[in-house]
Amino acid sequence: MGESHAAEAPAALRRRATLAAELGASLRPTDGTSAAALQSSLAADGGTSAGGNVPPETVRAKSKSDKRKRRSDVSDRLSCHKTRESLLSSTSGYNNYRGILNWCVVMLVLSNARLFLENLLRYGVLVDPIQVIALFLNDPYRWPAACLVIVSVVFVLVALYTERQLSKGSFTEVAGFLVHCINMAIMLTLPAAVVLSVPSVTPVGGAFVLGTYTILSLKLYSYKDVNMWCRELSMIKAKKLSRSLSCPSAQHFNEAGRKVCYPGNLTIRDMFYFVFAPTLCYELNFPRSPNVRMSFLLRRLLEMLFFIQMLVGLTQQWMVPIIQSSMKPLEDMDLSRMTERLLRLAVPNHLLWLMFFYGFFHSSMNFTAELLCFGDRQFYNDWWNSETVTHFWQNWNIPVHKWCIRHFYKPLLRRGFSKIVSQSAVFFLSAFFHEYLVSVPLRMFRLWAFMGMMAQLPLAWFVGRFLHGNYGNAAVWISLIIGQPFAVLMYVHDYYVLHHIQEAD
Repeated sequence: MGESHAAEAPAALRRRATLAAELGASLRPTDGTSAAALQSSLAADGGTSAGGNVPPETVRAKSKSDKRKRRSDVSDRLSCHKTRESLLSSTSGYNNYRGILNWCVVMLVLSNARLFLENLLRYGVLVDPIQVIALFLNDPYRWPAACLVIVSVVFVLVALYTERQLSKGSFTEVAGFLVHCINMAIMLTLPAAVVLSVPSVTPVGGAFVLGTYTILSLKLYSYKDVNMWCRELSMIKAKKLSRSLSCPSAQHFNEAGRKVCYPGNLTIRDMFYFVFAPTLCYELNFPRSPNVRMSFLLRRLLEMLFFIQMLVGLTQQWMVPIIQSSMKPLEDMDLSRMTERLLRLAVPNHLLWLMFFYGFFHSSMNFTAELLCFGDRQFYNDWWNSETVTHFWQNWNIPVHKWCIRHFYKPLLRRGFSKIVSQSAVFFLSAFFHEYLVSVPLRMFRLWAFMGMMAQLPLAWFVGRFLHGNYGNAAVWISLIIGQPFAVLMYVHDYYVLHHIQEAD
């Protein structure tokens, strides 16, 4: 037995050496690792047999797994596909559509350039600056609109005098409230009566006068409320007044010194600063900018002049011919041609509306704010991203929205009215002023503007309930693009029928 084992030992050693050589050749590392290190790692991973040698089965299994791993690495390096979404899918997370936006702008410019060229070829040049001046002044020696604007100073002084008497206790709260109500009622009725009764007041001049008086009445209402709140604070929390918002502590200063406290704000200087400030909500201490930036002021001034010229020129050259050509289909009640004229009018009307928005809410209001060092320049928010009608009305005209929330909506809530009733009341007030500013200058009452504003309530409910995201935003844009020219056509048609046809008969 011992001799047989001794004879088999050299053969076993030779087979083992041959297998180790073959294994070393087949498992040669590709990353520069030595064969000895690889064998040592195999021995450590697979365990050792008696005498420190790796079993053949473990070595073969390790060799196959390494081969599969190398094949997988090569396949990954050669692969060109992986799981991912298309860019235009909503789940892709892609949001850089700048090129598509530029394409839309280019297409819009080209299409409108074609329409404008067609307009020039058909009608010629219709722009006439003298005609624009005649819209404001029929008789250069009689300026009733300008006289009405000058007279508005009287109502401002009456409001200031009333607040001074209330601060001294000469007027009771009830008497002061009655004086303010009568003052603001006359402000809304007097210019309307003059516009309706004086033929020399043109529609454009009448709209300017009524807009001025409407803004002043809202400002004076806010002035009345804020001073009343200050009197209530002085009576209820007299000992804490020095630390209240109406009278800050001594460490708060502005450029004129210590911040003003009630009734120190009841001065002519403070009153007329508020009258000209680009806001409808009164405060005792407005945020102020440190200085006037002349370059910023000049840019806004040039923008104002440019957009005024553009509005006038495009109205004469583009809007007027379309409106004139729309009278015949409206008289014949030709629905197909009426729809075609409405769509033709939608583009220039909407373009003019966008120009008016930028020229008024950005250029002119920033110009006034810079001139008066008025610090709060938030005149609008990103209404163009509105996904609901309510969001649009809350963000496109911030001064009016702040006034409605502060002096109308929240007081209604405090008196126990529900949110739905309060929102409806806000839309009703807005509808009243829209109709007031359109029907009175045109000297006719058709309620198109009033119904258009009140229609925003069911539209807001429908869009908020059934449309979301991009669909809601598209619905808001469609209402703006289609709704406004429809109201314009209705008023122009009624004005044409009321004046021109009756005069011809």
